[in-house]
Amino acid sequence: MGEVRNKSCPYIRQCGGCASIGKPYSVTLKEKEEEVRKHLKPYADLKGIVGMEDPYCYRNKIHRVCSFEHIGKRTEALSGIYAEGTHKVIPVKRCLIEDEAAAPILASVIELAKSFRYPFYDEDVRRGLLRHILIRTAHKTGQVMVVLVLSSPVLPGKSHFIKALCEKHPEITTIVINVNDKPGPYILGEKESAAYGKGYIEDELCGRIFRISPHSFYQVNSVQTERLYGKAVELAGLNGSQIVLDAYCGIGTIGLIASGRAKEVIGVESNRSAVRDAINNAKRNHVTNITFCEADAGKFLSQMAAGTSEAAGRDKKERKADVLFMDPPRSGSSEEFLSAAVSASPKTIVYISCNAETLARDLRFLTKRGYSTRDAWAFDMFPWTKHTEVCIKLERKR
Repeated sequence: MGEVRNKSCPYIRQCGGCASIGKPYSVTLKEKEEEVRKHLKPYADLKGIVGMEDPYCYRNKIHRVCSFEHIGKRTEALSGIYAEGTHKVIPVKRCLIEDEAAAPILASVIELAKSFRYPFYDEDVRRGLLRHILIRTAHKTGQVMVVLVLSSPVLPGKSHFIKALCEKHPEITTIVINVNDKPGPYILGEKESAAYGKGYIEDELCGRIFRISPHSFYQVNSVQTERLYGKAVELAGLNGSQIVLDAYCGIGTIGLIASGRAKEVIGVESNRSAVRDAINNAKRNHVTNITFCEADAGKFLSQMAAGTSEAAGRDKKERKADVLFMDPPRSGSSEEFLSAAVSASPKTIVYISCNAETLARDLRFLTKRGYSTRDAWAFDMFPWTKHTEVCIKLERKR
């Protein structure tokens, strides 16, 4: 797996993101599997880890910081990525884990920005125009989004810049101007507008079409995501009769993929723009047995268990969730959510985690309160980095 390409990264010492890129891929897989197994050992038997045939160029979301390097009294404009765990910008022209289609587009954006004399943003003095460049690519459709993050809504010579960029790269589907005028670590601001195209791209995942906007949460590795979500739906054991609750649903990916095998799906998400994207994705796929609610997942689940939420309807027995999908952030689930899940008492919980340590903590809670673990699988969603995804099935004890 991936041995034949045996690539070396010139930025490995400076960046720190791909800590194991110098090793054989099979060795990194084994190390990740053992790490996950160590955390899950008290609660579940890991079936194995699913790796990639080609573990390079998988990232469909590419980010560059536009900044300055201070050398004595002289400053020099540069673009690159943050070194892991710092705010230090490392100049990077080509990253081995990023989609190859993005590199020439990034180079053209930077070249044109300099020719148009757009000042790069200096965080120290909070001056400059161009702060970040974001490129999102669609694995199946080939669509490409370019996001220019500015400190001001005014881009001088915008129409000429857009025309020049699109002439160089006709593969670009849309260009978005995003405005971030606040100090701090956040890349994207709240205000944005489409300068070219519709302001979003679409990609296909597990037979469904998904709209991806600049703010959308969409897994960065499309190949492995199909495998992960396919396994999650398989573990859920859906047969067309179950009511499914998709907590932390984002733009609706898991819920929409599962909808073809479920009686009904309810997606819950606290992010308003994500809910809007999820509703549009359901319409785009002509899925009518799914609804999305903008709410805190824990509170919603508690209300559903008590029969007081809108989703519970008049007959709470009819609207009781049979299957719960949960895909929380790296910090894991809150105790409030886990308590609500136990109260709602779904027959099956499918837990997707990007942090085996917090997963183990949450499994300790659930297995002490009426649930037993079944199959557990690890997925190498982020080759060469230290991160691994895990999918595990839990069943309510009789």
